Amino acid sequence: MAAGRSAALKIDWARIGTQLGLRGQTASSLQAFKKRNDDARRRVQQLQEQPQTVDFAHYRSVLRNQDVINEVERAVQNFQVKGYDVSRQIKAIEAFEAQAVKSAEETKGLVEAELRDLEKTLKNIEEARPFDDLTVDEVAAARPDIDEKTAKLVSKGRWDVPGYKEKFGDLSVI
Repeated sequence: MAAGRSAALKIDWARIGTQLGLRGQTASSLQAFKKRNDDARRRVQQLQEQPQTVDFAHYRSVLRNQDVINEVERAVQNFQVKGYDVSRQIKAIEAFEAQAVKSAEETKGLVEAELRDLEKTLKNIEEARPFDDLTVDEVAAARPDIDEKTAKLVSKGRWDVPGYKEKFGDLSVI
């Protein structure tokens, strides 16, 4: 049990969440577990500080009914501490751990994919030519939807871009 206590005291709760990148339900479950752990540790400490022996001689001198004292003393001497099967709690902890690892792996995969995409975008931005050097054909090749929208507007006889005047003003008066 002493080895279990020393290992439990070495846990750096603040680093677990940040180091594993835990978020959402996993992080809140970990915080709830930490709170239960702290409460249990505090309660055990309080119980260990309380006296664990009963002074039956004092009660014999104070109380008249010696039979009650003898009965209580026999009950205390015959008391056996019951062991508890903690396998259910251990299974719950293992399931939580498995879920935390699974969530961390999923998050890691998503972050790596996003980083690859951002690196690709950054490389594209760094290698891009200035906007002033682009031709209409290059813009249309890069964004075919612009060319299609322009063709659609021209086919309908519309030469004005919707929202242009509101954004940039009417230059026809100049």
